[in-house]
Amino acid sequence: MGTKVAIFWPGDYRAKPNELAIPHVSEATTQLERALKKLGRSNYRVEGWITRPHEAIEKLGSVDDPLIGVCVHWFYGPHTTDGVVGKDNPLLLASNFSGTWPGLVGLLNTGACLESVGRRFSRAWTSADDWSADETFMARLEEWCSTGRIEYAEDELAYHAPVSAAAAETARSVADDIRRRRILALMLGDTSMGMINGYFGPRLLNKVGFAEHKVDQAWIIDRGRQVDQRRIDDAFDFVKDKGVTFHYGEDGAADFDESATKEQLRDYLAVLDLASEFKIDCLGWQYQLGLLPLRPPSDFAEGLLNSACRPESNGDTLVCSTEADQGNLVPMELMKRLLKAKGLHQAVMFHDVRWGGEHDGRFVWVLLNSGSCGAYAFNHNPETLAGVHSYRQPAGYFPVPGGTFTGVSLPGRATWSRAYLKGGELWMDVGRGEVVDMPAAKREAWWGGTTRQWPFMAADLGVRQDTIMAHYLSNHVAIAYGDIFGEMVALSQALGFKVRVVAGSR
Repeated sequence: MGTKVAIFWPGDYRAKPNELAIPHVSEATTQLERALKKLGRSNYRVEGWITRPHEAIEKLGSVDDPLIGVCVHWFYGPHTTDGVVGKDNPLLLASNFSGTWPGLVGLLNTGACLESVGRRFSRAWTSADDWSADETFMARLEEWCSTGRIEYAEDELAYHAPVSAAAAETARSVADDIRRRRILALMLGDTSMGMINGYFGPRLLNKVGFAEHKVDQAWIIDRGRQVDQRRIDDAFDFVKDKGVTFHYGEDGAADFDESATKEQLRDYLAVLDLASEFKIDCLGWQYQLGLLPLRPPSDFAEGLLNSACRPESNGDTLVCSTEADQGNLVPMELMKRLLKAKGLHQAVMFHDVRWGGEHDGRFVWVLLNSGSCGAYAFNHNPETLAGVHSYRQPAGYFPVPGGTFTGVSLPGRATWSRAYLKGGELWMDVGRGEVVDMPAAKREAWWGGTTRQWPFMAADLGVRQDTIMAHYLSNHVAIAYGDIFGEMVALSQALGFKVRVVAGSR
């Protein structure tokens, strides 16, 4: 590999996050340059943020030197992918490991985007203040500089798992139900914020028992106008009576009030009406960026949909995948069906893999997504919304006021999964984990260091930190309470997924 390296800054579409990240990306780039110099490599910088797909094509497409993207905040996959696809020069995503400035989240999403289009890349990350003093990071960077790629241990990955006879029978029964009536997903838009890795389309979905029906998000606005005010008022009374705590008018939330929540409930009811009209089984809701300046955030509605206790409920959850991410939608619906078949509560939570740290002798991840975690995580009682809090979504990112669907996830054994595209085929990761109870002071420190308005889950995913960072192909994860690990492996295989078991020795 050549000695000269090009460094670029993949960015957000929105100007404000990039502006806020300037000090952090500047410092990280200086750290990276110092590390490269220590290894005898020279570099140059690709000018400015890459904030649009065409900028990726124009700025990266002509670069034949090895490339390093500096990952210090959330950024869009196409702002790297579209400029490097079809090329084979060495590519590295180098990330900080921070919950406040979640470069690792952008790395995981962009890595999955690159994998979905068959573009080889490597990953490296560090939480050190001085990158060049982190021996592990430096060894990986040296390996990349020498060979053009970084190899990671795969001892916690497998492609089969023992499945009990009972688990196999449960999976067979659920698969038979799907073959009798394939699962219909309503897609309210798609590919939110450039998550091209999260869209599979009918050509792949149809092979694994799913169909999709796309509806433009403009329908939510149109149908919302037709929702009777009495339904909205009744829904608001319901969520208050069932225990939601609303944090109206607090610091930074002067414009967050009952009317904002009622507008969120208007959208919730409009989506319920669409679900009823099309007799859908589950849905993906894009929201960002199309509705961002037009409607309040979708998070409160999504949290309700993923709860059995909700206005106008039929007693079931209605699986809703935020950001129209089919990579979570598909496993969430399958896990829901398996949970019900085993007599467990059907709620499946949607989360970001946001950050993590050592706790009680093991590595624990902070799973933190803005709203698609159902109430069951916070109370383990399907009949109530107790434990749910709604804070204003941060105004810097969400101009129209509206609340989150937030709480502290209770401890318990869990199963997690994720669908993704690799080599032109659909794959399913399946793992066992545990939601962990943390001391209040430590939990608050971790939560406050990420996004305090969003639902908090501390989870041991059953494998080392490096296994997730090196191999996982998303920034999202579907997680459910209870052991359906064997059933999920068997069902995924029966439906035609390639299965990767992500499981350590614990």
